[in-house]
Amino acid sequence: MSERKLIGKVSATEKYPSSCDDFQFWLSDEAVLSPFDIVCVENRTDGSITYGVVQDILHITDGTSHISNYVSSDFGDVNRDPMTHRLALSYAKVSVIHNTKENFMPVFEGSPVYTTDERDIEIALGLDNIDKKTSLPAGLMTTGNNISVPIIYNGDFLVGPEGAHMNVSGISGLATKTSYIMFLLKAIQHKRRDDVAIIVMNVKGDDLLHVHQPNARITEAQRSEWDALGFPCTPFENVKYLYPYRRQSEKHYANTALSADDVAEQFREKRASNFVYTFDHDISKVEMLFSNVDDPNWTIESILSFIETSNEFSGDMSWDDFKGKLKEFVNAGKTERTAKEIPVQSWRRFSRLIHNSIGDDIFVNSKSDSDSQHQVYLSDTIKNINGGQMMVVDIAGLTEQLQCLVFGDIIRSVYELKHGDFEQDERHSSKPIPKKIIIFVDELNKYAPSTSSKNSPLLANLLDITERGRSEGVILFSAE
Repeated sequence: MSERKLIGKVSATEKYPSSCDDFQFWLSDEAVLSPFDIVCVENRTDGSITYGVVQDILHITDGTSHISNYVSSDFGDVNRDPMTHRLALSYAKVSVIHNTKENFMPVFEGSPVYTTDERDIEIALGLDNIDKKTSLPAGLMTTGNNISVPIIYNGDFLVGPEGAHMNVSGISGLATKTSYIMFLLKAIQHKRRDDVAIIVMNVKGDDLLHVHQPNARITEAQRSEWDALGFPCTPFENVKYLYPYRRQSEKHYANTALSADDVAEQFREKRASNFVYTFDHDISKVEMLFSNVDDPNWTIESILSFIETSNEFSGDMSWDDFKGKLKEFVNAGKTERTAKEIPVQSWRRFSRLIHNSIGDDIFVNSKSDSDSQHQVYLSDTIKNINGGQMMVVDIAGLTEQLQCLVFGDIIRSVYELKHGDFEQDERHSSKPIPKKIIIFVDELNKYAPSTSSKNSPLLANLLDITERGRSEGVILFSAE
């Protein structure tokens, strides 16, 4: 445990007075401080301690301009000492974050300012009020005086029941957003065990297709930081990978950027499958393909409703039969069969859009029972998820429309599982349904942009999660 160290005194001026929200202080010449360090000041009115976060550190002199300082060094001679001795000091700007007695009177001029120790930082950030039984590691805070303090979240507000959901935004391409959320998911899996199941969507390359393997690039210093947070630096447990089916035997029929050797290893270990969509099992999910398609006149929705209720599209059909049936409706002479409300131009647009999607290999006429093709229905697999398990769904190789379909299928399947809205033979697992299911999707803005149609089924499902997911145990983690 380190001790507080006096590093300066509060400076309140006519132009820059102290307030209940912030104050400034000058630093001693020996002081070492970093932005976001936490400092403390004793409030003279009642002996309480005011804590603040350093927002900026500045150094000033009594020089009127940079030109005068340049002239003082013999017109820019870097080897000459300045001819004019300047009065100089460093000072810091601080934002107030806490007072031990809820006293937010401004700190007084000349009050001593101290660095903080581990206990001070816990009090300043409210960590001392978080129940350690439900807490979750958030990271390690290192200050300018070489103090490292584990930071924790209140788990009840992150994964319920008091609150839920997390969105991390930032600059694209640095991988820090995804890495941090994966760190947090590992902490949740370690701490909550069988109470929580995790579904992750891999949207870029093979970034998240090795999470069951140790990271050889982790250094001992990094491992010690994990130890300080209270959980081991180990791979995820009980991981299953789900790949879109593709007609290529070289990669065990998996549409993935993962190398053939890595794919073969996963299938040997029985931790991977290839998901497919058939007409009789998945026609009701086709609406997800149009989540980001502008439909101001609701014609696509009308066609989807007609397909669902009409005898024209019922019975033992395949995707090939479906495409053949659509050809009949795009002919102008067949419009009377659609109750005449839907113009043939809309059928042609719908047919064009649907043909662009269902031509992908994941749409098969029937699911194969061949062990070599490893085919499964995605929704059925999701409905058999168990607590403590992680499923990684690889959609990196799919078009944007198909990614929306898969994402919407996952969300709908999770809701049906949590609501018990499924046939008994659809869930084969003997274990209870997980209390919490966390869905992590990277680049959420791709699936729910601000320009999304208001009648988008995917947007409706996302809104439902954010509004009611906390109470139902469905948690959304996202990055954008």
